[in-house]
Amino acid sequence: MTIEPDLTPALPDRLVAARNRKGVDLFRAERDTKIRVRYLGALERGDYRELPGAVYTKGFLRNYAIYLGLDPEDVLRQWRRERGDLVPTEPVVVAPKAVLEAPRPLTFSPSVVVAALMTFGVVLFGVYLAVQLLRFAKPPTLDVKSPATAIFDAGESATTYRLEGTSTAGATVTVEVPGRSQPYRVTALSNGSWSVDVELRRGQNLFDINAVDPETGKPTETPRRIVINVPYLVIQAPTLTVTQPEDGTTFENGAIPVEGQTTNAKTVVVTATLLGPPNGSSTPPTAVPAATPVPASLDPSASSPPGGPGGVTVGVADDGSFTTPLELTEGRWSITITATSAEGKTASLTRTVTVAYRGVTLVVTIQGGNAWLKVWVDGVLDPSIPQSGRVFQSGRTLTFTGKTSVEVRTGSSGSTAFTLNGVPLGALGRSGIPETWLFQPPAAPQLTQRR
Repeated sequence: MTIEPDLTPALPDRLVAARNRKGVDLFRAERDTKIRVRYLGALERGDYRELPGAVYTKGFLRNYAIYLGLDPEDVLRQWRRERGDLVPTEPVVVAPKAVLEAPRPLTFSPSVVVAALMTFGVVLFGVYLAVQLLRFAKPPTLDVKSPATAIFDAGESATTYRLEGTSTAGATVTVEVPGRSQPYRVTALSNGSWSVDVELRRGQNLFDINAVDPETGKPTETPRRIVINVPYLVIQAPTLTVTQPEDGTTFENGAIPVEGQTTNAKTVVVTATLLGPPNGSSTPPTAVPAATPVPASLDPSASSPPGGPGGVTVGVADDGSFTTPLELTEGRWSITITATSAEGKTASLTRTVTVAYRGVTLVVTIQGGNAWLKVWVDGVLDPSIPQSGRVFQSGRTLTFTGKTSVEVRTGSSGSTAFTLNGVPLGALGRSGIPETWLFQPPAAPQLTQRR
């Protein structure tokens, strides 16, 4: 039997030939396969004693064969065949038993603790900011539980009432009452409830209720108005309180404010009586010299009661308040305020005031046509009007105040009306006639040549 010779090249030559075909050197193969060049050279020389053992040799051959494009199983079979019985028996690898370790205690390094604390602080600060933003963005709530309706009728004998409701905890609830200088204030409890006792008077009682967050200053979006009606007794006379003017007050102009509060009154009438000159003597004020014709209204002794003999009728608001301006000329006046009920019962109060003008107050009214004006106050051109004068349209009113005198040059005397220290003088000339008038009380108005 003839045995065919084995023409397969030796494994070392086969590895070298494959590497040359790939076109790499041993150093490049070391970088690519991560097998040290010493071991690759030993495989290509067939010097297997340089290798750490059969197990590692098989692993190196398998990986190197795959890298060189050879069949790894064929390379291993050739390696066994060429080594013959010189290949040592591979030791049986027995996996060691796992050693059960006791669980380690949980430990934290200082850096981990610091990082955890910082993270917790950031989260906590974010939550705080969110809560504050919600608080600042949201106004307090407000609800009224008692009375249950916006308009409530109390009994005839009721003098107080307890308002009750709910709001945001800690909110300041205010109850404003017309005619009361200070509102009622109460703080909502932790459960949001609040209550306050308010005074009642006969007639209509208005209560405006609001809530404000003391920290954000935001008021509620839904303020409430409560109306509590207390019926009048048929036989009850009206009540009357006068807040202005105070008795004995001296005014430097004739606009006297009359204000007050009344109950059970249908009308309020204000009358004024001239008592005498402002200096307190019993003789009437000194009349203006008659060097120039002056309207009778300039003579304080000829003053008539405001509103005529019947006085001025003032409207009474729903809350019982009343107010009216009273125009008085210079002198001492007795002002009487009378409130009358629907049944004809009355209540009256009297105030004595003095109107004593200081210096010169001249009101100029353009009426019936336009007029050109030029004004000197205490001998000096008024800065509000150009030096060349200015044309004012009909209906315009101007006020000039001086220490001793006011002089007015008008292009149309009949279209220019004057009121001197509260006394209406009217027009002092004819329309279309230019004139200059000097007002220097107590002297009468005088025509001058100033232009």
